[in-house]
Amino acid sequence: MAKQAARKPDARKTTMSGALAYARQVLTQEARAIDSLCERLGEDFFEALELLQTTKGRVVCTGMGKPGFIARKLSATLSSTGIPSLYLHPAEAAHGDLGAVAKGDVVVALSNSGTTEEVVRILVPLKRLGVTIIALTGDVDSPLAQGSDVVVGLGAIDEACPMGLVPTASSAALHAMCDALAMTLAWRREFTESQYALYHPGGKLGRSVMKVREVMRTGDANPLIRDTATLEQVVVVMTRTSGRPGAANVIDAKGRLVGIFTDGDLRRLAERHELELNRKISAVMIRRPRCIGPEELVLAAAAIMRELKIDQLPVVDADGRAVGLLDVQDVLAARLG
Repeated sequence: MAKQAARKPDARKTTMSGALAYARQVLTQEARAIDSLCERLGEDFFEALELLQTTKGRVVCTGMGKPGFIARKLSATLSSTGIPSLYLHPAEAAHGDLGAVAKGDVVVALSNSGTTEEVVRILVPLKRLGVTIIALTGDVDSPLAQGSDVVVGLGAIDEACPMGLVPTASSAALHAMCDALAMTLAWRREFTESQYALYHPGGKLGRSVMKVREVMRTGDANPLIRDTATLEQVVVVMTRTSGRPGAANVIDAKGRLVGIFTDGDLRRLAERHELELNRKISAVMIRRPRCIGPEELVLAAAAIMRELKIDQLPVVDADGRAVGLLDVQDVLAARLG
């Protein structure tokens, strides 16, 4: 029996330039796969949007293997933008988990080939439950497509792998199409930062949409003093206010902000030998200070404080009334400073 000739190693695979060239080829192929979806968007995509936006039930996302991971991501994205959603494992669905699905739900089924056995197997049972099925697939003539109410087709996509087998470009395209659905849906619903904050109370995302009213000092912790008060009275208020904010909001008879006085202002008066405690605060306060509204983001307040190099920022309502004070310590506590 003749010996098989030893295969010579490809020298390109051992060099950095060869590896980087192949990596760029993978990225380019995946980018082209995503770009090809643009010309495929049409009536079916819009119909899928309409179903997702008008459903009174939940959006149930399902898929097996790599599309299953993407289905989980789609479900999480929808939930994070205010659309009740869950992920249904198709194999587990056939063994009792279909009980999580209810009449009126919309099912989004993902499969590049459209022939994934576990997904196709549950189409008829899902129909019996009274749901609408949206298919995202590369083959619009597949069993999945034929068993669905709306089909969003991705088209045939060549994989970006040496064997042409590993789900790569097709997964990138499927992921991108799911993002296109979710983000267009959020855009149509005019989903706002305030709504987004409701579903992201923790972590960096939650902090990034935190409102000033959530962290500002109010009530007894909001140091207020009339513009007719003396400097001595202001110092007493600043000292006795809960949390000792190191500043006081100066207001007129109607509670409208007319100025602010801080510990820094007090020190500067002392340095200039102008510290007369019986002096009217209106003569030494900072007039027309920079303010912020209670519904503004804490991020915006932090940016103002950094720009002006200040430690306190008055908070006023639409009528100019001093409803709170934001201290740099409050911003730091929210880990946004």
